[in-house]
Amino acid sequence: MALLLTEHDVKQLLPMADLIDAMERALSLFSTGQVNQPVRSIVELGAHGFFGVMPAALASPATAGMKLVTVVPGNHARGLPSHLATIVLLNHETGALEAILDGRYITEARTAAVSAVSARHLARRDARTVAIIGAGVQARSHADALARVLDIKELRIWSPTAAHREAAAREIEEMTPAPGLKSRPTATAQAAVEGADVVVLVTSATTPVIEDAWIAPGTHVIGVGACRPNQREMPAALVGRARLIVDSLAAAMKEAGDILLARQDGVDATISAELGEICAGVAAGRTGADDVTIFKSLGLAVEDVVAAHLVFERAKASGAGAAIAV
Repeated sequence: MALLLTEHDVKQLLPMADLIDAMERALSLFSTGQVNQPVRSIVELGAHGFFGVMPAALASPATAGMKLVTVVPGNHARGLPSHLATIVLLNHETGALEAILDGRYITEARTAAVSAVSARHLARRDARTVAIIGAGVQARSHADALARVLDIKELRIWSPTAAHREAAAREIEEMTPAPGLKSRPTATAQAAVEGADVVVLVTSATTPVIEDAWIAPGTHVIGVGACRPNQREMPAALVGRARLIVDSLAAAMKEAGDILLARQDGVDATISAELGEICAGVAAGRTGADDVTIFKSLGLAVEDVVAAHLVFERAKASGAGAAIAV
């Protein structure tokens, strides 16, 4: 028998605080060679989207699995999320199916949790103001995650649609676990970003949504939205002057348009380290108060598999999920 775990089950069993710590361990394992994981394979769905195949296996915790993730921007017009996913979890010893999990929420939450890990190591300790460019589910999950590792006092949010940024700002202030946090929409991206200590880019844009001049010394920038080699959210000049951290060097060289396009523009976009190397203590985190740091997030299969394994273990202990015959 295997378990079928719905999005509701996953949300009940995967609190953000626990997920942040689990993602730090997963990143450390990945960057110290303890995870067997290829760069994801991408299959185009014509011009309207694509799906990715993301397998990973590791010995501690002993688990293996794969995520199938689809990205279809036009889904919003259908009333569906643009990102949908299913995770298959396998027994590490026998290869038998252990669980099938809805992966949409895991993708949403683990992405924000990894960003929080980057802020834990790369943002200034006195960071108090966060700017989020984008007003979708990742804006909300990032506000939640970052408030657990930083003492945020002000959060500014911008997206092109006024109603979206206003709704996101209102909901974030209501749900964020940071007493006294003020969340407000801004009329422009520049108004959100200038003077912010942490800048989060969670957009569907394919061209830069911020300008280099807006980013002050000491800022930590988290780039989440652009995950294809022909997409970017950041200008080349910013990428070139920042200390650049990635989740996977191999994936960045294949998928990170923010880096690849900057290099095509003639910018020396040198990658300093993987985030997991910093988590493991084999590379330095923030090295100076005035450093501009960038964490370019692409998303790793090990993050999904470790999160799914955590949910699976808790489901077995609590009796959650539905048993299915295989």
